[in-house]
Amino acid sequence: MTADAPEKPNNGLWRQARELAQTAPPERNRWVDFLRALSILAVVIGHWLVAAPYIDDNGAVIGANLLGILPWSQWLTWGFQVMPIFFLVGGYSNGVSWSAQLRNAEDGQRGLYRDWFASRVQRLITPVFPVLLLWALIAFGMTMAGMGRGQVEMATQLALVPVWFLAVYLLVTAITPLSLKAWEKFGMGSFIALVAAAIAVDWLTLSVGVPYINFINFLFVWVGIHQLGYAWKGGVFEKPAVAFLWFVGGLAALVGLTVFGPYPIAMIGVPGNEITNSMPPTAALFALGVMLTGLVLALEPAGRRMLENLSIWTATVLMNGMIMTVYLWHLTAFVLVMVAAWMLGGIGLDMYPGTATWWFSRPVWFALYIIALLPMIAIFARHERSFGPVRGGRTVPKARVVAGVLMICIGLAMTAAISIASPEGITGVRIWVVALPFVGAALLGFGPVYRSGKPESA
Repeated sequence: MTADAPEKPNNGLWRQARELAQTAPPERNRWVDFLRALSILAVVIGHWLVAAPYIDDNGAVIGANLLGILPWSQWLTWGFQVMPIFFLVGGYSNGVSWSAQLRNAEDGQRGLYRDWFASRVQRLITPVFPVLLLWALIAFGMTMAGMGRGQVEMATQLALVPVWFLAVYLLVTAITPLSLKAWEKFGMGSFIALVAAAIAVDWLTLSVGVPYINFINFLFVWVGIHQLGYAWKGGVFEKPAVAFLWFVGGLAALVGLTVFGPYPIAMIGVPGNEITNSMPPTAALFALGVMLTGLVLALEPAGRRMLENLSIWTATVLMNGMIMTVYLWHLTAFVLVMVAAWMLGGIGLDMYPGTATWWFSRPVWFALYIIALLPMIAIFARHERSFGPVRGGRTVPKARVVAGVLMICIGLAMTAAISIASPEGITGVRIWVVALPFVGAALLGFGPVYRSGKPESA
Protein backbone atom coordinates (compact mmCIF):
# COMPACT_ATOMS: atom_id res chain seq x y z
CA MET A 1 0.00 0.00 0.00
CA THR A 2 1.32 3.45 -0.83
CA ALA A 3 2.09 5.20 2.41
CA ASP A 4 2.28 8.69 0.97
CA ALA A 5 -1.00 8.62 -0.94
CA PRO A 6 -2.51 12.10 -1.18
CA GLU A 7 -5.07 13.08 1.43
CA LYS A 8 -8.67 13.68 0.48
CA PRO A 9 -11.02 16.21 2.09
CA ASN A 10 -11.64 15.23 5.67
CA ASN A 11 -15.33 14.47 5.25
CA GLY A 12 -17.07 11.74 7.21
CA LEU A 13 -17.72 9.26 4.43
CA TRP A 14 -14.21 9.44 3.01
CA ARG A 15 -12.65 9.20 6.49
CA GLN A 16 -14.69 6.11 7.35
CA ALA A 17 -13.87 4.49 4.03
CA ARG A 18 -10.18 5.28 4.50
CA GLU A 19 -10.17 3.69 7.95
CA LEU A 20 -11.79 0.55 6.53
CA ALA A 21 -9.32 0.55 3.63
CA GLN A 22 -6.34 0.77 5.97
CA THR A 23 -7.59 -2.08 8.16
CA ALA A 24 -8.46 -4.45 5.30
CA PRO A 25 -6.63 -7.77 5.74
CA PRO A 26 -3.64 -8.11 3.41
CA GLU A 27 -4.95 -11.39 1.99
CA ARG A 28 -8.14 -9.73 0.74
CA ASN A 29 -8.43 -9.69 -3.04
CA ARG A 30 -9.09 -6.02 -3.71
CA TRP A 31 -9.73 -6.70 -7.40
CA VAL A 32 -12.97 -8.43 -6.36
CA ASP A 33 -14.22 -5.26 -4.68
CA PHE A 34 -13.07 -3.07 -7.56
CA LEU A 35 -14.90 -5.21 -10.13
CA ARG A 36 -18.07 -5.17 -8.05
CA ALA A 37 -18.02 -1.36 -7.94
CA LEU A 38 -17.02 -1.04 -11.60
CA SER A 39 -19.82 -3.32 -12.80
CA ILE A 40 -22.52 -1.37 -10.98
CA LEU A 41 -21.18 1.96 -12.23
CA ALA A 42 -21.18 0.64 -15.79
CA VAL A 43 -24.81 -0.45 -15.42
CA VAL A 44 -25.79 2.98 -14.07
CA ILE A 45 -24.07 4.81 -16.94
CA GLY A 46 -25.57 2.42 -19.46
CA HIS A 47 -29.11 2.92 -18.15
CA TRP A 48 -28.74 6.71 -18.12
CA LEU A 49 -27.50 6.61 -21.69
CA VAL A 50 -29.96 4.11 -23.20
CA ALA A 51 -33.15 5.63 -21.79
CA ALA A 52 -33.78 8.57 -24.12
CA PRO A 53 -37.20 10.18 -23.65
CA TYR A 54 -38.07 13.25 -25.72
CA ILE A 55 -41.05 15.44 -26.59
CA ASP A 56 -42.33 15.14 -30.14
CA ASP A 57 -43.85 17.86 -32.31
CA ASN A 58 -47.28 17.22 -30.78
CA GLY A 59 -46.03 17.78 -27.26
CA ALA A 60 -46.24 14.12 -26.28
CA VAL A 61 -43.51 12.51 -24.19
CA ILE A 62 -41.99 9.57 -26.08
CA GLY A 63 -40.12 6.97 -24.04
CA ALA A 64 -37.47 6.21 -26.66
CA ASN A 65 -34.64 3.69 -26.44
CA LEU A 66 -31.29 4.72 -27.91
CA LEU A 67 -30.55 1.17 -29.05
CA GLY A 68 -33.64 1.19 -31.23
CA ILE A 69 -32.91 4.62 -32.69
CA LEU A 70 -29.20 4.05 -33.40
CA PRO A 71 -28.58 0.39 -34.29
CA TRP A 72 -24.80 0.88 -34.14
CA SER A 73 -25.11 1.70 -30.42
CA GLN A 74 -26.15 -1.91 -29.78
CA TRP A 75 -22.47 -2.85 -30.01
CA LEU A 76 -21.87 -0.71 -26.91
CA THR A 77 -23.80 -3.24 -24.84
CA TRP A 78 -20.84 -5.60 -25.13
CA GLY A 79 -19.08 -3.22 -22.76
CA PHE A 80 -21.99 -1.93 -20.67
CA GLN A 81 -23.80 -5.23 -20.05
CA VAL A 82 -21.52 -6.16 -17.18
CA MET A 83 -23.91 -8.09 -14.96
CA PRO A 84 -21.84 -11.23 -15.74
CA ILE A 85 -18.97 -9.57 -13.84
CA PHE A 86 -21.22 -9.13 -10.82
CA PHE A 87 -22.14 -12.83 -10.87
CA LEU A 88 -18.47 -13.74 -11.35
CA VAL A 89 -17.58 -11.68 -8.29
CA GLY A 90 -20.56 -13.20 -6.49
CA GLY A 91 -19.23 -16.70 -7.10
CA TYR A 92 -15.85 -15.71 -5.71
CA SER A 93 -17.23 -13.97 -2.58
CA ASN A 94 -20.02 -16.48 -1.89
CA GLY A 95 -17.51 -19.32 -2.15
CA VAL A 96 -15.15 -17.58 0.27
CA SER A 97 -17.97 -16.71 2.69
CA TRP A 98 -19.62 -20.16 2.73
CA SER A 99 -16.28 -21.94 3.08
CA ALA A 100 -15.39 -19.69 6.01
CA GLN A 101 -18.79 -20.42 7.57
CA LEU A 102 -18.09 -24.13 7.38
CA ARG A 103 -14.58 -23.76 8.82
CA ASN A 104 -15.72 -21.61 11.73
CA ALA A 105 -18.81 -23.67 12.58
CA GLU A 106 -18.98 -25.46 15.86
CA ASP A 107 -19.55 -29.20 15.75
CA GLY A 108 -23.22 -29.97 15.38
CA GLN A 109 -24.20 -26.31 15.03
CA ARG A 110 -27.81 -26.00 13.93
CA GLY A 111 -29.05 -23.54 11.37
CA LEU A 112 -25.63 -23.09 9.81
CA TYR A 113 -26.88 -22.57 6.26
CA ARG A 114 -29.99 -20.72 7.31
CA ASP A 115 -28.03 -18.16 9.33
CA TRP A 116 -25.49 -17.68 6.54
CA PHE A 117 -28.07 -17.33 3.81
CA ALA A 118 -30.37 -15.05 5.79
CA SER A 119 -27.39 -12.79 6.40
CA ARG A 120 -26.62 -12.65 2.65
CA VAL A 121 -30.28 -12.01 1.84
CA GLN A 122 -30.54 -9.25 4.41
CA ARG A 123 -27.55 -7.38 3.02
CA LEU A 124 -29.17 -7.44 -0.43
CA ILE A 125 -32.84 -6.95 0.37
CA THR A 126 -32.75 -4.34 3.16
CA PRO A 127 -31.83 -1.47 0.77
CA VAL A 128 -34.80 -2.45 -1.44
CA PHE A 129 -37.47 -1.71 1.17
CA PRO A 130 -37.22 2.13 1.12
CA VAL A 131 -37.33 2.38 -2.68
CA LEU A 132 -40.30 0.01 -2.88
CA LEU A 133 -42.23 1.93 -0.24
CA LEU A 134 -41.45 5.32 -1.75
CA TRP A 135 -42.57 4.30 -5.22
CA ALA A 136 -45.72 2.69 -3.85
CA LEU A 137 -46.54 6.07 -2.26
CA ILE A 138 -45.63 7.92 -5.46
CA ALA A 139 -47.80 5.61 -7.55
CA PHE A 140 -50.68 6.10 -5.12
CA GLY A 141 -50.21 9.89 -5.15
CA MET A 142 -50.04 10.09 -8.95
CA THR A 143 -53.19 7.96 -9.23
CA MET A 144 -55.07 10.12 -6.73
CA ALA A 145 -53.93 13.23 -8.64
CA GLY A 146 -55.62 11.88 -11.75
CA MET A 147 -52.52 10.99 -13.76
CA GLY A 148 -53.09 8.38 -16.42
CA ARG A 149 -52.55 4.79 -15.30
CA GLY A 150 -50.25 4.18 -18.24
CA GLN A 151 -47.98 7.05 -17.26
CA VAL A 152 -47.89 5.89 -13.65
CA GLU A 153 -46.95 2.39 -14.76
CA MET A 154 -44.23 3.66 -17.09
CA ALA A 155 -42.62 5.78 -14.35
CA THR A 156 -42.73 3.09 -11.66
CA GLN A 157 -41.52 0.32 -13.93
CA LEU A 158 -38.63 2.40 -15.22
CA ALA A 159 -37.54 3.33 -11.70
CA LEU A 160 -37.84 -0.19 -10.27
CA VAL A 161 -36.71 -2.41 -13.16
CA PRO A 162 -33.23 -2.89 -11.58
CA VAL A 163 -34.71 -5.14 -8.90
CA TRP A 164 -34.94 -8.04 -11.40
CA PHE A 165 -31.27 -8.67 -10.77
CA LEU A 166 -31.78 -9.21 -7.05
CA ALA A 167 -34.44 -11.87 -7.62
CA VAL A 168 -32.05 -13.91 -9.77
CA TYR A 169 -28.99 -13.26 -7.63
CA LEU A 170 -30.79 -14.40 -4.48
CA LEU A 171 -31.70 -17.71 -6.15
CA VAL A 172 -28.13 -18.22 -7.34
CA THR A 173 -26.83 -17.39 -3.86
CA ALA A 174 -29.33 -19.77 -2.27
CA ILE A 175 -27.79 -22.79 -4.01
CA THR A 176 -24.19 -21.82 -3.21
CA PRO A 177 -23.58 -24.91 -1.05
CA LEU A 178 -24.75 -27.16 -3.91
CA SER A 179 -22.94 -25.32 -6.68
CA LEU A 180 -19.75 -25.17 -4.63
CA LYS A 181 -19.93 -28.91 -3.98
CA ALA A 182 -20.39 -29.46 -7.69
CA TRP A 183 -17.29 -27.38 -8.36
CA GLU A 184 -15.25 -29.26 -5.75
CA LYS A 185 -16.31 -32.61 -7.19
CA PHE A 186 -16.37 -31.96 -10.93
CA GLY A 187 -14.31 -28.80 -11.39
CA MET A 188 -14.74 -27.25 -14.83
CA GLY A 189 -17.12 -30.08 -15.67
CA SER A 190 -19.75 -28.33 -13.55
CA PHE A 191 -19.35 -25.23 -15.73
CA ILE A 192 -19.35 -27.14 -19.03
CA ALA A 193 -22.55 -28.94 -18.03
CA LEU A 194 -24.29 -25.59 -17.50
CA VAL A 195 -23.05 -24.31 -20.86
CA ALA A 196 -24.47 -27.41 -22.55
CA ALA A 197 -27.75 -27.01 -20.65
CA ALA A 198 -28.08 -23.36 -21.70
CA ILE A 199 -27.42 -24.24 -25.35
CA ALA A 200 -29.99 -27.05 -25.18
CA VAL A 201 -32.59 -24.66 -23.76
CA ASP A 202 -31.94 -22.18 -26.57
CA TRP A 203 -32.27 -24.95 -29.15
CA LEU A 204 -35.58 -26.05 -27.67
CA THR A 205 -36.74 -22.44 -27.73
CA LEU A 206 -35.53 -21.29 -31.14
CA SER A 207 -35.68 -24.51 -33.18
CA VAL A 208 -38.38 -26.60 -31.54
CA GLY A 209 -40.54 -23.75 -30.28
CA VAL A 210 -41.05 -25.01 -26.73
CA PRO A 211 -42.71 -22.13 -24.87
CA TYR A 212 -41.40 -20.67 -21.61
CA ILE A 213 -38.56 -23.18 -21.26
CA ASN A 214 -36.07 -20.38 -21.95
CA PHE A 215 -36.74 -18.95 -18.49
CA ILE A 216 -34.72 -21.84 -17.06
CA ASN A 217 -31.68 -20.09 -18.48
CA PHE A 218 -31.97 -17.51 -15.73
CA LEU A 219 -30.40 -20.25 -13.62
CA PHE A 220 -28.25 -22.10 -16.16
CA VAL A 221 -26.51 -18.96 -17.46
CA TRP A 222 -26.09 -17.07 -14.21
CA VAL A 223 -25.10 -20.11 -12.15
CA GLY A 224 -22.62 -20.92 -14.91
CA ILE A 225 -20.96 -17.50 -14.58
CA HIS A 226 -21.13 -17.93 -10.80
CA GLN A 227 -19.16 -21.18 -11.20
CA LEU A 228 -16.39 -19.22 -12.90
CA GLY A 229 -16.08 -17.30 -9.64
CA TYR A 230 -15.16 -20.57 -7.93
CA ALA A 231 -12.70 -21.27 -10.74
CA TRP A 232 -11.16 -17.85 -10.15
CA LYS A 233 -10.78 -18.53 -6.43
CA GLY A 234 -9.38 -21.97 -7.21
CA GLY A 235 -6.55 -20.56 -9.34
CA VAL A 236 -7.77 -21.57 -12.79
CA PHE A 237 -7.11 -18.04 -14.08
CA GLU A 238 -3.94 -17.45 -12.08
CA LYS A 239 -1.87 -16.99 -15.26
CA PRO A 240 -2.96 -13.93 -17.25
CA ALA A 241 -2.27 -15.81 -20.48
CA VAL A 242 -4.88 -18.41 -19.55
CA ALA A 243 -7.42 -15.70 -18.77
CA PHE A 244 -6.65 -13.98 -22.07
CA LEU A 245 -7.34 -17.22 -23.95
CA TRP A 246 -10.75 -17.33 -22.26
CA PHE A 247 -11.32 -13.77 -23.42
CA VAL A 248 -10.42 -14.68 -27.01
CA GLY A 249 -12.58 -17.82 -26.91
CA GLY A 250 -15.55 -15.95 -25.47
CA LEU A 251 -15.19 -13.18 -28.04
CA ALA A 252 -15.02 -15.69 -30.89
CA ALA A 253 -18.13 -17.48 -29.61
CA LEU A 254 -19.96 -14.18 -29.17
CA VAL A 255 -19.15 -13.03 -32.71
CA GLY A 256 -20.19 -16.39 -34.10
CA LEU A 257 -23.49 -16.43 -32.25
CA THR A 258 -24.45 -12.83 -33.07
CA VAL A 259 -22.81 -11.71 -36.30
CA PHE A 260 -23.19 -15.10 -38.00
CA GLY A 261 -25.80 -16.74 -35.78
CA PRO A 262 -29.42 -16.12 -34.78
CA TYR A 263 -28.83 -13.88 -31.78
CA PRO A 264 -29.07 -10.07 -31.84
CA ILE A 265 -25.99 -7.90 -31.31
CA ALA A 266 -27.48 -6.11 -28.30
CA MET A 267 -26.93 -7.81 -24.96
CA ILE A 268 -30.05 -6.19 -23.52
CA GLY A 269 -33.57 -5.97 -24.88
CA VAL A 270 -34.24 -3.69 -27.85
CA PRO A 271 -37.80 -2.65 -28.77
CA GLY A 272 -38.91 -4.55 -31.86
CA ASN A 273 -36.42 -7.41 -31.58
CA GLU A 274 -37.97 -10.87 -31.50
CA ILE A 275 -35.11 -12.23 -29.40
CA THR A 276 -33.63 -10.63 -26.31
CA ASN A 277 -30.29 -11.81 -24.96
CA SER A 278 -31.02 -10.85 -21.37
CA MET A 279 -34.68 -11.49 -20.53
CA PRO A 280 -34.18 -14.42 -20.26
CA PRO A 281 -30.43 -14.83 -20.89
CA THR A 282 -29.20 -16.78 -23.89
CA ALA A 283 -26.07 -18.63 -24.95
CA ALA A 284 -24.89 -15.34 -26.47
CA LEU A 285 -25.01 -13.65 -23.07
CA PHE A 286 -23.20 -16.69 -21.67
CA ALA A 287 -20.46 -16.11 -24.26
CA LEU A 288 -20.30 -12.46 -23.26
CA GLY A 289 -19.84 -13.57 -19.66
CA VAL A 290 -16.93 -15.81 -20.63
CA MET A 291 -15.38 -12.99 -22.66
CA LEU A 292 -15.67 -10.48 -19.82
CA THR A 293 -14.37 -13.02 -17.30
CA GLY A 294 -11.26 -13.60 -19.38
CA LEU A 295 -10.74 -9.87 -19.90
CA VAL A 296 -11.03 -8.73 -16.27
CA LEU A 297 -8.99 -11.64 -14.92
CA ALA A 298 -6.25 -11.09 -17.49
CA LEU A 299 -6.06 -7.56 -16.09
CA GLU A 300 -6.07 -8.71 -12.46
CA PRO A 301 -2.30 -8.50 -11.76
CA ALA A 302 -2.15 -4.92 -13.06
CA GLY A 303 -5.39 -4.08 -11.25
CA ARG A 304 -4.17 -5.35 -7.90
CA ARG A 305 -1.01 -3.29 -8.25
CA MET A 306 -3.16 -0.25 -9.01
CA LEU A 307 -5.21 -0.87 -5.86
CA GLU A 308 -2.10 -0.67 -3.69
CA ASN A 309 -2.60 3.08 -3.99
CA LEU A 310 -4.48 4.05 -0.84
CA SER A 311 -6.64 6.69 -2.52
CA ILE A 312 -7.84 4.34 -5.26
CA TRP A 313 -8.47 1.57 -2.74
CA THR A 314 -10.33 3.98 -0.44
CA ALA A 315 -12.54 5.10 -3.33
CA THR A 316 -13.28 1.43 -4.06
CA VAL A 317 -14.22 0.79 -0.42
CA LEU A 318 -16.40 3.91 -0.41
CA MET A 319 -18.25 2.82 -3.54
CA ASN A 320 -18.78 -0.68 -2.21
CA GLY A 321 -20.33 0.79 0.93
CA MET A 322 -23.12 2.39 -1.13
CA ILE A 323 -23.27 0.05 -4.09
CA MET A 324 -26.83 -1.20 -3.65
CA THR A 325 -28.09 2.28 -2.90
CA VAL A 326 -26.62 3.64 -6.13
CA TYR A 327 -27.95 0.70 -8.12
CA LEU A 328 -31.47 0.81 -6.70
CA TRP A 329 -31.94 4.58 -6.79
CA HIS A 330 -30.15 5.67 -9.98
CA LEU A 331 -33.26 5.34 -12.15
CA THR A 332 -35.35 7.11 -9.54
CA ALA A 333 -32.95 10.03 -9.91
CA PHE A 334 -33.36 9.77 -13.68
CA VAL A 335 -37.16 9.85 -13.46
CA LEU A 336 -37.13 12.83 -11.09
CA VAL A 337 -34.90 14.83 -13.45
CA MET A 338 -37.14 13.95 -16.41
CA VAL A 339 -40.27 14.96 -14.50
CA ALA A 340 -38.66 18.24 -13.43
CA ALA A 341 -37.67 18.98 -17.04
CA TRP A 342 -41.21 18.21 -18.21
CA MET A 343 -42.76 20.44 -15.53
CA LEU A 344 -40.43 23.26 -16.61
CA GLY A 345 -41.96 23.21 -20.06
CA GLY A 346 -39.99 20.35 -21.51
CA ILE A 347 -36.64 22.09 -21.22
CA GLY A 348 -33.94 19.95 -22.79
CA LEU A 349 -36.42 17.34 -24.00
CA ASP A 350 -36.88 18.77 -27.46
CA MET A 351 -33.68 17.17 -28.78
CA TYR A 352 -34.16 13.99 -30.79
CA PRO A 353 -32.02 11.16 -29.34
CA GLY A 354 -28.85 10.40 -31.25
CA THR A 355 -28.40 13.82 -32.84
CA ALA A 356 -25.19 15.77 -32.34
CA THR A 357 -26.95 18.22 -30.01
CA TRP A 358 -28.30 15.33 -27.96
CA TRP A 359 -24.84 13.78 -27.55
CA PHE A 360 -23.25 17.11 -26.59
CA SER A 361 -25.90 17.59 -23.91
CA ARG A 362 -25.22 14.23 -22.22
CA PRO A 363 -22.62 15.57 -19.74
CA VAL A 364 -25.13 18.15 -18.52
CA TRP A 365 -27.86 15.56 -18.09
CA PHE A 366 -25.48 13.15 -16.34
CA ALA A 367 -24.50 15.92 -13.94
CA LEU A 368 -28.19 16.50 -13.16
CA TYR A 369 -28.74 12.78 -12.56
CA ILE A 370 -25.81 12.70 -10.14
CA ILE A 371 -27.07 15.78 -8.31
CA ALA A 372 -30.49 14.14 -7.93
CA LEU A 373 -28.90 10.88 -6.76
CA LEU A 374 -26.65 12.40 -4.08
CA PRO A 375 -29.43 13.11 -1.53
CA MET A 376 -30.66 9.53 -1.90
CA ILE A 377 -27.15 8.24 -1.21
CA ALA A 378 -26.87 10.53 1.81
CA ILE A 379 -30.18 9.30 3.24
CA PHE A 380 -30.07 5.58 2.49
CA ALA A 381 -26.45 4.47 2.03
CA ARG A 382 -25.64 4.67 5.73
CA HIS A 383 -28.09 1.84 6.40
CA GLU A 384 -26.92 -0.38 3.56
CA ARG A 385 -24.63 -2.70 5.54
CA SER A 386 -25.63 -2.04 9.12
CA PHE A 387 -26.63 -5.58 10.00
CA GLY A 388 -24.60 -8.55 11.05
CA PRO A 389 -25.42 -12.09 12.23
CA VAL A 390 -26.02 -12.83 15.87
CA ARG A 391 -24.33 -16.03 16.88
CA GLY A 392 -26.55 -18.40 18.74
CA GLY A 393 -29.75 -16.68 17.66
CA ARG A 394 -32.99 -18.52 17.04
CA THR A 395 -32.76 -20.51 13.83
CA VAL A 396 -35.46 -20.29 11.21
CA PRO A 397 -37.27 -23.48 10.11
CA LYS A 398 -36.40 -24.69 6.62
CA ALA A 399 -39.96 -24.30 5.37
CA ARG A 400 -39.92 -20.64 6.37
CA VAL A 401 -36.58 -20.09 4.63
CA VAL A 402 -37.89 -21.58 1.39
CA ALA A 403 -41.18 -19.69 1.59
CA GLY A 404 -39.44 -16.45 2.51
CA VAL A 405 -36.95 -16.63 -0.34
CA LEU A 406 -39.65 -17.51 -2.88
CA MET A 407 -41.85 -14.64 -1.75
CA ILE A 408 -38.98 -12.16 -1.97
CA CYS A 409 -37.93 -13.36 -5.40
CA ILE A 410 -41.48 -13.46 -6.79
CA GLY A 411 -42.19 -9.99 -5.42
CA LEU A 412 -39.04 -8.52 -6.95
CA ALA A 413 -39.55 -10.32 -10.25
CA MET A 414 -43.13 -9.06 -10.51
CA THR A 415 -42.00 -5.54 -9.61
CA ALA A 416 -39.68 -5.53 -12.63
CA ALA A 417 -41.95 -7.51 -14.97
CA ILE A 418 -45.42 -6.05 -14.45
CA SER A 419 -44.75 -2.99 -12.23
CA ILE A 420 -46.20 -2.21 -8.82
CA ALA A 421 -48.66 0.16 -10.54
CA SER A 422 -52.08 -1.30 -11.17
CA PRO A 423 -54.33 -0.47 -14.14
CA GLU A 424 -57.34 -1.11 -11.92
CA GLY A 425 -58.42 -0.51 -8.35
CA ILE A 426 -58.72 2.57 -6.19
CA THR A 427 -55.13 2.84 -4.99
CA GLY A 428 -53.44 2.32 -8.36
CA VAL A 429 -50.92 0.04 -6.62
CA ARG A 430 -50.51 -3.73 -6.75
CA ILE A 431 -50.28 -4.00 -3.00
CA TRP A 432 -49.59 -7.74 -3.12
CA VAL A 433 -46.47 -7.16 -5.23
CA VAL A 434 -45.15 -4.55 -2.80
CA ALA A 435 -45.98 -6.71 0.21
CA LEU A 436 -44.34 -9.96 -0.93
CA PRO A 437 -40.69 -8.96 -0.26
CA PHE A 438 -41.61 -7.61 3.19
CA VAL A 439 -43.51 -10.75 4.16
CA GLY A 440 -40.69 -12.91 2.81
CA ALA A 441 -38.12 -11.01 4.86
CA ALA A 442 -40.27 -11.43 7.96
CA LEU A 443 -40.47 -15.18 7.35
CA LEU A 444 -36.68 -15.31 7.18
CA GLY A 445 -36.65 -13.86 10.67
CA PHE A 446 -34.67 -10.69 10.20
CA GLY A 447 -35.99 -9.25 13.44
CA PRO A 448 -35.38 -12.13 15.90
CA VAL A 449 -32.21 -13.45 14.32
CA TYR A 450 -30.32 -10.31 13.36
CA ARG A 451 -29.30 -7.11 15.08
CA SER A 452 -27.42 -4.01 14.13
CA GLY A 453 -23.69 -4.56 14.16
CA LYS A 454 -20.46 -4.29 12.23
CA PRO A 455 -20.64 -5.17 8.58
CA GLU A 456 -19.42 -8.54 7.47
CA SER A 457 -16.11 -8.70 5.68
CA ALA A 458 -17.06 -11.06 2.89
